[in-house]
Amino acid sequence: MPNPIAPVRADGVDVNELVIAGKNIARGESLGIDIPVALLPTGTPLSMPILVRRGRKDGPSLFVSAAIHGDELNGVEIIRRLNQQKGLSRLHGTLITIPVVNVYGVIHHSRYLPDRRDLNRSFPGSQRGSVASRLANIFMTEIVANCTHGIDLHTGAIHRSNLPQLRVNIDDPETRSLAQAFGVPVIINSDLRDGSLRQAASERGIPMLLYEAGEALRFDELSIRAGVKGIVNVMRELGMLPARRRSSRKTIEPIVARSTAWVRAPESGIFRAFASLGVRVSKGDVLGVVDSTFGDGGAEVVSPNNGLIIGKTAIPLINEGDALFHVARFQAVKGVAENVEVFTEALAESEPEEPFEEPPII
Repeated sequence: MPNPIAPVRADGVDVNELVIAGKNIARGESLGIDIPVALLPTGTPLSMPILVRRGRKDGPSLFVSAAIHGDELNGVEIIRRLNQQKGLSRLHGTLITIPVVNVYGVIHHSRYLPDRRDLNRSFPGSQRGSVASRLANIFMTEIVANCTHGIDLHTGAIHRSNLPQLRVNIDDPETRSLAQAFGVPVIINSDLRDGSLRQAASERGIPMLLYEAGEALRFDELSIRAGVKGIVNVMRELGMLPARRRSSRKTIEPIVARSTAWVRAPESGIFRAFASLGVRVSKGDVLGVVDSTFGDGGAEVVSPNNGLIIGKTAIPLINEGDALFHVARFQAVKGVAENVEVFTEALAESEPEEPFEEPPII
């Protein structure tokens, strides 16, 4: 396993020298940079804002990105709070935060780019490709090429909410170690998808975590707190921040799900859900009912296996085949449900060293 605090990546790239968008960032310096992306049809320049923090001492280079899908906004707030951490004054290595990657999508409240392409299926991109391909290339060239590790922040789709979870390649030892340090109750083993940022980073030897929590176009306080805390935990694991002092609080031992299953609507109609996020279910449990507007009859929605609900639709008007629940498959579900309970209780209480001093978002 590569040394997690070495400033040299697995592919041999030395990240001691840091130049982004033509700007040299010295040790001990924090610098905001607007990376030029494109011109709008009006001639207005469009840029990707980033903040680079370099510690005075050697360490890994970590990027934290959000809004690759322009309607997934929890990560924007997570990065804002992360950059307010007082502990960053003792940073070892480099932290690069990119709160808005898909600047086009955020402007239009859209998951996609103007050409309707998914940015997270367009990596590593090219200089002469589509709008999505060019943006992906800029991100790879200016950000990923200067980093040793990465964390990408996502939410569920519109009208669909996710329990805080990580999606990673669990078979990579270093990635698994960082995922366990993050501190969410469930880790999903997820294959690398063609064109994804995770795949492109993996091909460069960069371990990367994908955090999923909450719903598109909505802020969720628990998901935001979990994201900030998880990133700080990873930075401590990497040696970028001082180790946390010991606490008597019960800690989470994440449980890995090797597979998940979607539970889909058996027919069209009005959906009434009986199960919520984080609830453990057994095969055959009734999770809800799809009924007509007059209530004459109805079809039960049944869990196909033992597991934990990690995703759920937020809209009651559904068509046959719509995804209603996302269930992570486990044999021993009891331990997972206890993890969720411990996780939720811990986030509800602010610890002294954690800067949750602002009023919570409601």
